[in-house]
Amino acid sequence: MTTTKLFLGIDCGTQGTKAIILDAVSGQVLGQGAAPHTMISGAYGRREQDVQQWLDAFTIATRQALQSANVDGQSILGIGVSGQQHGLVLLDDQGQVLRPAKLWCDTETSAENDRLLQHLGGEKGSLERLGVAIAPGYTVSKLLWTKEQHPEVFARIARILLPHDYLNFWLTGRCCSEYGDASGTGYFNVRTRQWDLQLLRDIDASGRLQAALPELIDAHEAVGTLLPSIAEHLGINPDAVVASGGGDNMMGAIGTANIRPGAITMSLGSSGTVYAYGDVPSVSPDASVATFCSSSGGWLPLICTMNLTNATGAIRELFNLDLPQFNQLVAQSPIGADGVSLLPFFNGERVPALPHATGSLHGLTLDNLTQANLCRAAVEGTTFGLRYGLDLLRQNGLQSQRICLIGGGSKSAVWRQIVADIMNTPVICTEQSEAAALGAAIQAAWCQSWTDGHDVSLADLCQRCVKLDPNSETLPIAANVAAFQQAYERYQQHVATL
Repeated sequence: MTTTKLFLGIDCGTQGTKAIILDAVSGQVLGQGAAPHTMISGAYGRREQDVQQWLDAFTIATRQALQSANVDGQSILGIGVSGQQHGLVLLDDQGQVLRPAKLWCDTETSAENDRLLQHLGGEKGSLERLGVAIAPGYTVSKLLWTKEQHPEVFARIARILLPHDYLNFWLTGRCCSEYGDASGTGYFNVRTRQWDLQLLRDIDASGRLQAALPELIDAHEAVGTLLPSIAEHLGINPDAVVASGGGDNMMGAIGTANIRPGAITMSLGSSGTVYAYGDVPSVSPDASVATFCSSSGGWLPLICTMNLTNATGAIRELFNLDLPQFNQLVAQSPIGADGVSLLPFFNGERVPALPHATGSLHGLTLDNLTQANLCRAAVEGTTFGLRYGLDLLRQNGLQSQRICLIGGGSKSAVWRQIVADIMNTPVICTEQSEAAALGAAIQAAWCQSWTDGHDVSLADLCQRCVKLDPNSETLPIAANVAAFQQAYERYQQHVATL
């Protein structure tokens, strides 16, 4: 009798690819690996990546994870891939990549997005038609931009894929997409779970775009098995099932067991996200709330802020501080940072909706201009943005008994307390900080069980594999909650002036 069932979870993010090996029987993560990516940055907010880097990083991270788990790749039963959302990967009819992938954080297509939004009847029209209000980061404006800026590339498009779809194609040779990641394209209806073909015809009447769309599959469906050459290249069992995979937020939801109403996941990564599971597509009237599909069969109302650890990291670099020094300074400064407020909108901002905003400091005097206050103001300012988003989700009927915190920022005890106090909600972290890679591995186990016909439920797998870290549990402190409420109101006043 097999005592282990091994699955590979991959998370291909902006900064790098992470791999974990999960034993779905014991629920233990046995090994991990990671490899970095670099970004192509240019004028007007260009943010792109050479997709070959993803394949190289996938290979390195997988080999590292197998080695650190000390397991043979031939015993891997399935692979799940989590990918950064919204990115555009274009292939020709030979399956070759036509140009670097445009990423979620690319704002070069803002003008195209504005025109598409106008075409849809503004945010209200977009919400009514698609269930989401398209934003510059979404995939749809990247298609229009390609048509106008690179007509020779546009003429050769045979496949339109998201980053995780492309990795699945590389693994299996099959082009498909699942509902969660498809929700962030801007040409997908989240209520009916279908592509909006008319919108693509409006961009290009030839029908070229709709012909290039991947087929849609359910979250529990497998894409297929590995191509023999890829199985050999990665050193993995050629019969390993490749799961549908999904966007990083959808996989992060599975990796934090956020598959039932009542749970909230908050990610403190380079950007900040807050999301919760919903059984029905209850679309918020506020355009900042994206009611995406989940990769577990439901919906995932979500808000995303553009500035989080990228903003706190910028302040850290300015003062040449390592993380422990930075956290120590944050702890030294009082709640409200002695009156110093940082609006950390260095990349513009999505929540609150201020795409053209810049970062700004307020309330400085000769007495409060200290490193500690500036460090604290950076953490508070980014966290207030998440509070603003959580309030929007709560107004849409969301219950939040507890927040599960993931991402780099969640490792800081000081920041965990600030989150608990600002949100007035208990906070806890998962033992496995790579929630998206873990979610991808759990989804692979779920897909494999469907293929096998013994239907292990996703809830069973989450219960076994998602472990909370009791040492990280942080409760709000009443006096802090009251003090933060004042500081938050001050933040809201500053935002109102923009």
